[in-house]
Amino acid sequence: MTLLVAGIATAGSTSGNNEIKEKNMEKSDLIQEWNKVFPKSDEIEHSKVTFRNRYGITLVADIYVPENVGGKLAAIAVCGPFGAVKEQSSGLYAQTLAERGFLTVAFDPSYTGESGGEPRYVASPDINTEDFSAAVDFLSLLENVDPERIGIIGICGWGGLAINAAAMDTRIKATVTATMYDMSRVNANGYFDSLDADGRYELRRQLNAQRTIDAKNGTYSLGGGVPDQLPEDAPWFVKDYHSYYKTERGYHERSLNSNNGWNITSPLSFINMPQFSYSDEIRNAMLLIHGEKAHSRYFSEDAFKKLKGNNKELLIIPDAVHVDLYDRMDIIPFDKIETFFHEYLK
Repeated sequence: MTLLVAGIATAGSTSGNNEIKEKNMEKSDLIQEWNKVFPKSDEIEHSKVTFRNRYGITLVADIYVPENVGGKLAAIAVCGPFGAVKEQSSGLYAQTLAERGFLTVAFDPSYTGESGGEPRYVASPDINTEDFSAAVDFLSLLENVDPERIGIIGICGWGGLAINAAAMDTRIKATVTATMYDMSRVNANGYFDSLDADGRYELRRQLNAQRTIDAKNGTYSLGGGVPDQLPEDAPWFVKDYHSYYKTERGYHERSLNSNNGWNITSPLSFINMPQFSYSDEIRNAMLLIHGEKAHSRYFSEDAFKKLKGNNKELLIIPDAVHVDLYDRMDIIPFDKIETFFHEYLK
């Protein structure tokens, strides 16, 4: 049975370095050169920052500040996709919205990228939801940010976590999700809800057998990111991921999906912890964006059905597939996103 991690089928990818260890990070330890998959804008000021979440894990973020804009700014924290790093899609979103007048941060989640946390490359519906709130903590304390005007953006799997954060953290006044994945649902039910109770039991059995192996070896085996070479019978959506994570378009040396992936056992906590238990109680504004032809479209459509209030919107982008909303500047509706945040962060 294929294990389901990070919205992609795991496979044996061998490229990349997965031996990053946590340390007490000082600013001088952080990578200072511009190493994003997108060009730097001349309209923003960029720097590295760190902050801690409620579990004591140090998160590393890129902060983007619009030039020649004074006063208290509306601020936005961005994360995702699941298995990506801040040098990829989240940074592109953050920089673009900074060009439009918002102060933004794009952060690496706990256990990944430049952020701290041991063991490396594990995901948690609780801790990763907390990562968003930690970013709100950080933004709330900045002198040039209005703490009453903070929003978040979650891309792909971090879209589901953004909804979870919005349900928990009332300081988040507006939330945008792009090409959202419900990681609890996909890990528990498989792609397109194809996994029944027997299949789920077998998945649990495999994952717990892997726990025993990891405990014996004293290491955590990785499940593999997007495969280096696609088999001829690869599902079309895996080809979609390959076109981003394994090409010059989106490859990054610290991206889990570009390299060796998450710990094999990462799905366990998502299987047992549905993310949207209280999403119907979100009172602040929500904008869910998805591609018409994305394999994952049903996640946003079903999540939207549960939301209540007249400040919620589902926007379907004609002809777009899943990864088009990662980086396609001609497809991502930045005008709509800007208008949404201006309306609800005021």
